[in-house]
Amino acid sequence: MKLHPAASRFTLAMGAVAAASALLFLHVRASAEPDPDPLGERTGGRGTVFATGRQAFSFGLANLTDAEQTRFVIGNSFFKRNWVEAPASTTARDGLGPHFIARSCAGCHVMDGRGAPPEWKNTLGPDPENTVALLFRLSVPGTPDPHAGVKPEPVYGDQLNNAAIQGVQPEGQVEIRVQPVPGRFADGTRYTLQKPVYRFTKLGYGPMAPDVMVSPRIAPQVIGLGLLEAIPESEILANARDQAAAGGPIQGQPNRVWDAFAQKEVIGRFGWKANTGTVAHQSAGAFLGDMGITSSVNWRETCTPAQKDCLAAPHGGGRRKGRDGLVPAAMARADQPEIDDKTLGDVIFYTATLAPPARRQPDDPQVLRGQALFAQAQCATCHRPSYVTGAPPFPHLTSASIAGQRIWPYTDLLLHDMGPDLADGRPDFQASGQQWKTPPLWGIGMFKAVNGHTRLLHDGRANGVLEAILWHGGEAQGAKETVLGMNQRDREALVKFVESL
Repeated sequence: MKLHPAASRFTLAMGAVAAASALLFLHVRASAEPDPDPLGERTGGRGTVFATGRQAFSFGLANLTDAEQTRFVIGNSFFKRNWVEAPASTTARDGLGPHFIARSCAGCHVMDGRGAPPEWKNTLGPDPENTVALLFRLSVPGTPDPHAGVKPEPVYGDQLNNAAIQGVQPEGQVEIRVQPVPGRFADGTRYTLQKPVYRFTKLGYGPMAPDVMVSPRIAPQVIGLGLLEAIPESEILANARDQAAAGGPIQGQPNRVWDAFAQKEVIGRFGWKANTGTVAHQSAGAFLGDMGITSSVNWRETCTPAQKDCLAAPHGGGRRKGRDGLVPAAMARADQPEIDDKTLGDVIFYTATLAPPARRQPDDPQVLRGQALFAQAQCATCHRPSYVTGAPPFPHLTSASIAGQRIWPYTDLLLHDMGPDLADGRPDFQASGQQWKTPPLWGIGMFKAVNGHTRLLHDGRANGVLEAILWHGGEAQGAKETVLGMNQRDREALVKFVESL
């Protein structure tokens, strides 16, 4: 880890840069006092950590109290350590599976960062160490479960799990190949994108439904989640109203989703289609879906009726014994969760209070040039730079240190039609098969240092910022066309600005 001091403040005074910067920060709402951080160096407000290197995503908010720091450390231990299958002597960490894709939260979110797809022309097999944080959501057409937002595939459920405990059949493997997609910039420079194509093999329980809809998803970085949850709902809805009033092609829409903790419908904020609304729901859902760990809000295993071995597998919750050992998954009850409420709460607190790192070189002339180009291409319409956070909706799970912060995530948290090239064809609550949530850009320039790669977009198909832009379509087609018209110098400046975030 390398720590560095806060960069010196810089006042924009040059004509073109100043004008473009005014466009960029158009969506920054007025506050009671002048903004002390006009360049957005302190991405997480007073909680920002000035850190670079492999550990850059793994610090708690800088303004946590001593008691909160202690809870952060406890949550970190349960986030990073492996769970084991039941029965086991490690009763605090048993209950893995029956089906799963990872043994720990950190198995997908390595160093609290972003996952990557496996090498192209590779196979996602039954070894969880080879999942590389790429999972596949499944559903079929029809009336969705109101609490799930989709109608699960009848044999494999809502997610393919390629690993299983002893005595249980893995659900299947995935073969990946790519198709080249060539293109050219206006200055004649050629490029080739790589479109992944997926095929399921070695399915453990027979064929899937012929009308199955599949959506690949890469595990995103988990920094700043509590800050995103504390953005007032009114601000997200204002983003949608402003875009509608502008009358252009950009017409973002909020998703509305069921939250297991609030027991009501809330606005979606997390996931590639904004299909979860709170850090708590996201965390409990990942424990169940990705590791097979039940909780008091998700107490049923994900076994389908066709998966007899899964239903018969031992359940790790409680210590009530049956004739054949621990209670089978099919007989588990809500009062026998495999992760107790306190431990789950500590993990939620940890993920909610991970700090986004400060920007690097925000006053660099090339960065400022790229910032102007970012504004001119209308990128800031969807990637809204800044907000002031309100009170966290779940104060018993998230930190009071989160409220009242000027943060710089660069997202509107809305769904946008990104065109047919990125479409997965799979609706999710109110999200269509062509819509994706605008991902936050904070920390994007640290992916290489933290995780050793620069794979972007929902399935990791883009190698770097420029390729990610070139995949844009639909509502973002105009922004892509602007970038296609840029010369190499301007393209490099644009990328350098985004990588400074």
